[in-house]
Amino acid sequence: MPKAGDTYEVDLEPSHLGWGNHRYTETRDIIYGEGYVPIPLGFARTHSVYNSNHSPEGMGTNLYFASSRDGYLQNVLLLAQGCKEAGDELAKQFSVQGDLKEIGRWYASQRATTANSVRVTWTSPTELQLEII
Repeated sequence: MPKAGDTYEVDLEPSHLGWGNHRYTETRDIIYGEGYVPIPLGFARTHSVYNSNHSPEGMGTNLYFASSRDGYLQNVLLLAQGCKEAGDELAKQFSVQGDLKEIGRWYASQRATTANSVRVTWTSPTELQLEII
């Protein structure tokens, strides 16, 4: 479980900035405006950041409250989700629970591009702060 002060940075890629339209699969129709925050596999492994394949689910396991340093996101509920292979328990991304477009709107508000990175910093075991670098 992550603790206060744990952090990582990831360079943004086209799929992070536009997941609904820049995809490597044809499993659903194009949906513009979606985005997600990637989670490096090594970080997920060493800090036990899981998706819904892991039991039990809940705060500090696959749910986290998040705010952005710029103030756009305030106390949203992030869901750790996705995996490299079907059945894996380690999460590969964060999205706002129930809203795949909120991270995309945040990226747009910050004019984020592939020239940017996103920094994720835990402020407690269940809360984190997002920042565009």
